Amino acid sequence: MEQKTSVYIIGAGVSGLIAAYELEQAGYHPVILEKQGTCGGRIQTIKVEDYQLDLGFQVLLSAYPLAQKYLDLEALRLRKLEPGAQILVDGKRFVIGDPLRNWKVLLPTIFSGIGSVRDKLKVVKLNFDLRKKSLDKIFNSPEVTTLEYLRTLGFSETIITRFFKPFFSGIFLETELQTSSRMFEFVYKMFGEGHAMIPQDGIGAISEQLKAKLIKTTFRYNCEVQSLNSTVITLENGELIPHQGTIVTANAAALIPNLTDAETEWKSCMCLYFEVDNTSIPPETIALIADEGKMSNNLYAYQDKKGRTILSVTTLKHEGMGEEEITETVKKEIQTYCGTGHVKHITNFRIKQALPNLENLKYTSEPSASLIAENIFIAGDTQFNGSLNAAMESGRLAAAGLIEKKSGWFS
Repeated sequence: MEQKTSVYIIGAGVSGLIAAYELEQAGYHPVILEKQGTCGGRIQTIKVEDYQLDLGFQVLLSAYPLAQKYLDLEALRLRKLEPGAQILVDGKRFVIGDPLRNWKVLLPTIFSGIGSVRDKLKVVKLNFDLRKKSLDKIFNSPEVTTLEYLRTLGFSETIITRFFKPFFSGIFLETELQTSSRMFEFVYKMFGEGHAMIPQDGIGAISEQLKAKLIKTTFRYNCEVQSLNSTVITLENGELIPHQGTIVTANAAALIPNLTDAETEWKSCMCLYFEVDNTSIPPETIALIADEGKMSNNLYAYQDKKGRTILSVTTLKHEGMGEEEITETVKKEIQTYCGTGHVKHITNFRIKQALPNLENLKYTSEPSASLIAENIFIAGDTQFNGSLNAAMESGRLAAAGLIEKKSGWFS
């Protein structure tokens, strides 16, 4: 029994919570060591005054296979976003959507100035082709940049500049579409097969629901790990914890001596929240500012539980600028683009580690591949691709790897 109680997980993000759940199913009683005071990692909803705000604008793609496996989607009371987006450019508003999902956007999409009719037909064809393409084929396809991929498919520079760049900049957190074409196909397929959704209680409800499923797991919060080896975890306060198996979901290279893997590079973003009296952005619709040189990228307005209209604005152009300058610039932009009168600034989140910057993206691997040192296993979306699905898959595989190793299935 000692072997099943001397198992630890470093990090209480989604991958750590999934790993704990899988370990519990195998009879283990894991302990999660979390340096923050709560669970969730990047998937959190934070209270600021009397507002509940997500740690950056985030959506749940309902088509994620592992979201369907591990989450009770109905219990999350999900708000469904409209497929497509409103494009704000040259003083005009255009709608581009998926007419196969919502026939009402057929004519607005066709007659929008975002691209040619030929471009719109290519969008429909791309939707159709990716629905038929398996995830295995997507992640074994040749890897080029998303920009190269779209040009190869024959999309015009107009639709690339006015739709694909602003829309996927908000997803990939980079403005030049240099992200792998595998990630583009995966995300595009998930958008096409399901819906982008947000829990009624905020994105942190996902983490809270996963935590609530754990009945044998012990959480130690405000507990930062300094280092670990094959037998001992050393905390920042000097405490030594003997272990017989540990799953690392944080920065393994900084914790494990002589680990050859390089540290992960990260993409950052900044999310600003405002309370506004009104907005021209339609309900449950992502709005994109496609004009050159603007600070704001994607905007989303919603009603909170108190009936207030909250506007979330994401920017990727925040480096080297002060909070006040960014806030005032964005405030002027939303007054111009969104038709707002009164604008109250709530807070800003600078998210330095918003998405891992990865190459050679994968969907999955063998459980044994999660073993990176004796008795040490790795998890996190950094192992596969920057998505909630990858975080879940990596947690599942790390737990499976630990269980198999303890069972003697591999050496």
